[in-house]
Amino acid sequence: MFSLSVLVPVYNQRDQVTRTLVGLQTLVASPRLERLQVIVVDDCSSDSTPEALQDFERSGGSDQKIEWLFLRQPAHWGKGRAVRTAIARATESVSLICEPNLDLAPSDLLRLATTVFDENADAAFGSRSAENPGHLAWRSRALTALTRWATHLDLGSVAHCCKAVRTDLLRSIPLVSDDARIETELAIKLVKRGARIVEFSVNAGARFPPSTFKTEILGLAAGARFAVTDALFTADEGGSHTLNRLSRAPRFNAWMGDFIRPYCGRRVLEIGAGIGNLTRELIPRDVYVASDINPSYIDSLRRLVTGHPYLRVSLTDVTRLDTFPEVNGGFDTVICLNVIEHVEDDRTALANIHRVLAKGGRAIVLVPQGPQALGTLDEALGHKRRYTERSLRRLAADTGFKVDEVLPFNHAGWPAWWLNGKILRRRTFGLPQVLALNLFTPLFRCIDQHLPFPPLSLVGVLAKP
Repeated sequence: MFSLSVLVPVYNQRDQVTRTLVGLQTLVASPRLERLQVIVVDDCSSDSTPEALQDFERSGGSDQKIEWLFLRQPAHWGKGRAVRTAIARATESVSLICEPNLDLAPSDLLRLATTVFDENADAAFGSRSAENPGHLAWRSRALTALTRWATHLDLGSVAHCCKAVRTDLLRSIPLVSDDARIETELAIKLVKRGARIVEFSVNAGARFPPSTFKTEILGLAAGARFAVTDALFTADEGGSHTLNRLSRAPRFNAWMGDFIRPYCGRRVLEIGAGIGNLTRELIPRDVYVASDINPSYIDSLRRLVTGHPYLRVSLTDVTRLDTFPEVNGGFDTVICLNVIEHVEDDRTALANIHRVLAKGGRAIVLVPQGPQALGTLDEALGHKRRYTERSLRRLAADTGFKVDEVLPFNHAGWPAWWLNGKILRRRTFGLPQVLALNLFTPLFRCIDQHLPFPPLSLVGVLAKP
């Protein structure tokens, strides 16, 4: 059993939209469909479409399995904006984008939705050209080729398809296109997020929306734009966008991994693993549990499990002991990097880590250093505080730890953090800065301990007696 939200953008389509909505009503006959939500967004139609929608709403069926939601945009902004409006109101487990002039049989629409569940996929694309792309115009073929290059995914078509996507994943992607370019944007960003996409051919007689020279050229421009974007997560307290951007600095992540690897045992719990930037550096282990509190991150982490039988993923809140995973013999290492500064009660967080460690185990805790550097970057990332060596040692002692070492890390990052967070008051790093960080990390690794700046972070190596 599953539930489905159907998102229907409409503009000057009186006859098609009525026929489409009547067809959607038949979906509830499926024994697998528990609930159906239909969200119709009229993009300020100038014909009699609004009257047709009102007529349908008044005469619509009373099936309790269907929720009808009719919205109207205050201006004609385009298909993309209408879809984004619908996404914000979607509540069911899968969302399906369905245009009124897309003549697909209800069985094809149902197949799209069920594929997401049956094949454990994140999205399903139904394309008339999945098996026979030859009929597409050269511009559509060029757009599809560009998308294949950007995503390394062998898609039959990008624009000429119907898409079903897990709603929680769809809502976590920052879509910005107002017009038909949303099709290209969504396809590229899904793949860049690591989504598992299943594509299949739909009814060969399906009538897809006509495309013009202008829309397809705009699609090509959008493909080039989104091929290089790293805006893949909506803004949140965990700084998803910043974490994703830091994935573009693999040399820096490798430096951090090398820095803490000598202190890691064989049974490891990583708290606040994010999208797995550090996890990739520290596996393999006998047991490695990567955990986070953000469901979007959990999705990313689960994609690392394939081929790594020792790797597990857990939804863990560092402030709630009952959410911590367990392993035979207990964990001999808990890695907690850039986490406890996010929570109000860092004492409870560190005490919980102490409880799940085996006797003689170690906690490796990285925290931001220097209260004087607290600025807009910390605010954007959800930092409650920055630490000194003295405050970190006191916190460790109060929670039962013996402090083996407190190590300074990343003196080179201090000037950039101060400039961006205190002077320029930025809320994220620019991509050129992250790429520069990646480029110069080998140099920073050699000279870091000799630089005259304070360290940006402190690494506490804490032992459970």
